[in-house]
Amino acid sequence: MPYTAAETRYDADIYRRAGRSGLVLPRISLGLWHNFGEDKPREVQKAIVFRAFDRGVTHFDLANNYGPPYGAAERTFGEILRHDLARYRDELIISTKAGYDMWPGPYGDGGSRKYLTASLDQSLRRMGLDYVDVFYSHRRDPDTPLEETMGALASAVRAGKALYAGISSYSPQDTARAAAILRDLGTPLVLHQPRYSMLDRRIEQGEPSLLDVLGAEGIGAVVFSPLEQGLLTDRYLDGIPADSRAAGGRFLTTSAITPERLGVVRRLAPIAAARGQGIAQLALAWVLRHDAVTSAIVGASSVAQLDTDLDTLENPDLSPAELDAVEKALAGHDE
Repeated sequence: MPYTAAETRYDADIYRRAGRSGLVLPRISLGLWHNFGEDKPREVQKAIVFRAFDRGVTHFDLANNYGPPYGAAERTFGEILRHDLARYRDELIISTKAGYDMWPGPYGDGGSRKYLTASLDQSLRRMGLDYVDVFYSHRRDPDTPLEETMGALASAVRAGKALYAGISSYSPQDTARAAAILRDLGTPLVLHQPRYSMLDRRIEQGEPSLLDVLGAEGIGAVVFSPLEQGLLTDRYLDGIPADSRAAGGRFLTTSAITPERLGVVRRLAPIAAARGQGIAQLALAWVLRHDAVTSAIVGASSVAQLDTDLDTLENPDLSPAELDAVEKALAGHDE
């Protein structure tokens, strides 16, 4: 039976504008970093994507090396798109990235024009697309001039292979420089994808902070790892489950689950409960409190997990008292 999207998919206003651009994104986006490789059941993957779109999630975030193996997430999404979502293509924002290790040799990593151009072409073939909506430089390559990396992004936009240019995990200083270079090239920098969570607040720090730069430049933030790979949930409060991400040790290691961090999670639990939410929902609402944060990327291994995260948007606003309570919990003080 072919998939038909829910007619109610746009009933809830869950969208936010990306900086000063014309692009709007759902406040929670679906990331395909985990759970969309060849090691997961295709029917589960399809069910997650369909449920996301049925609930108004129009943004699907990928990268060239998401898997496993590398490229598998793009192939998976391309197959789902081809068989079930093709008629909805103009309702979707599909993003991909290049910057980390992808193939052997000197041209399969970094920020060179050679690598970024070749990688985008490969991503388009894997997904069966003529263009992606957003193409990111996945990281700042210190061995490549920033002008070359930004020039490659601008060329991709001019060639019609991407509609918008983005960067990920750049410092505040490099972000400002990248924005200036792209502005001179006539291709605005629209999105920055930094890591951000209650346990990783680097984008708030420094003079200027990354959030300061994004606000001044009119760039939207799409934050990743807002749940710290599952640590900001109730999953690890009673130990490390055998089927958990930490048990596998691939992206969340047991060394990251310290007594101090678990103490923070335990202090957050009653704040979340008083709001009628789980810890994960509180953590998502917290990162979305900034106007500069356009969207938070979540991964999901099941439809139920996705639904839990999206239910955050039914009560996303935090009161001053709740924000104060969260700050005290993060600082190690019990209410």
